[in-house]
Amino acid sequence: GERVKFTSESIVKPGNVLPLSSIPQGAPVFNIEGSPGDGGKFVRAAGAYATIVSHEKDGIILKLPSGKHKKFLPGCRATIGLPAGGGRGDKPFVKAGKRYHAVRARASMFPVTSGIAMNPVNHPHGGGNHPHVGRPKTVARGAPPGRKVGSIAAKRTGKR
Repeated sequence: GERVKFTSESIVKPGNVLPLSSIPQGAPVFNIEGSPGDGGKFVRAAGAYATIVSHEKDGIILKLPSGKHKKFLPGCRATIGLPAGGGRGDKPFVKAGKRYHAVRARASMFPVTSGIAMNPVNHPHGGGNHPHVGRPKTVARGAPPGRKVGSIAAKRTGKR
């Protein structure tokens, strides 16, 4: 197999772990430490990588996958190269059950019912046999004549 090195003197090649100060500008990195010695906290998802933008005297600036630029201490270590699993989100779920279990692993609701499918008591978009979701507009009390049409200074709008 391939040997990977964790020392600060090791050469710059994919898989090696080096301090950010030793990695050249423009190199892709992942599993980046937030503070020196914490073992890696940033950019750990499948296929995700950050790019070293610049070396400054007070820190190293990295461009994260979100597009945000973040400054790290020069002693923070990172793994050089790209992690496995790129394109993981491209494959379709195909079955609702697969999606169900994937979403259950996260802290979110599934399935999400749209407001238009609800009753009027449950959501402002609910009720009716048609997909119109807008609310009637109200006009201010001090509006000039000509604009003052429809519901004038209404406290509430819609059916009750």
